[in-house]
Amino acid sequence: MTDYREIHTERLLMRRWCDSDRAPFAALNADPEVMRYFPATLGRTESDQLVDRIEKHFDDQGFGLWALEVLGSGEFIGFTGLNPMPDGVPGAGDQEVGWRLAQRAWHKGYATEAARAALDVGLNRLGLPVIWSMTAVINTPSQAVMQRLGMVHHGLFDHPRIEMGHALRPHVVYGIRQPLAIA
Repeated sequence: MTDYREIHTERLLMRRWCDSDRAPFAALNADPEVMRYFPATLGRTESDQLVDRIEKHFDDQGFGLWALEVLGSGEFIGFTGLNPMPDGVPGAGDQEVGWRLAQRAWHKGYATEAARAALDVGLNRLGLPVIWSMTAVINTPSQAVMQRLGMVHHGLFDHPRIEMGHALRPHVVYGIRQPLAIA
């Protein structure tokens, strides 16, 4: 199994998680504006448990949701990477490209830059046939990132883990397929 511990982009280092990431990640997860398209913010314990699950995925698969660090400054700004699509949604069992960034990192192209690198790992290095991305229908900023990545609108669905009637239950899913090799 190849372990994709670090990936460098023009401005970012995508890497495995460090203990020093836990406090800023907990602050990011507790920010209501960052988490406005999720059912709830996360407390420190829940945030730490998420890091533990992310790291286990790396240990099991060799890739996952990389911690994002700005090159030069070393500033932790969130995560971007690949994660299994949950049961009950279109693409369940395949990989999803996802991201979550601190507000100070928004509108700088970091999500798109890092997600492109994650798609390269998934499609070109791992040979995955398709990668998905999903979000609440009202999350137009993330949908804009999906479109910049060349992902194609696949459909709408109600997220099974979000209660009926909740504004975040209607979801959209985008997908991108492995490019055809040119002989």
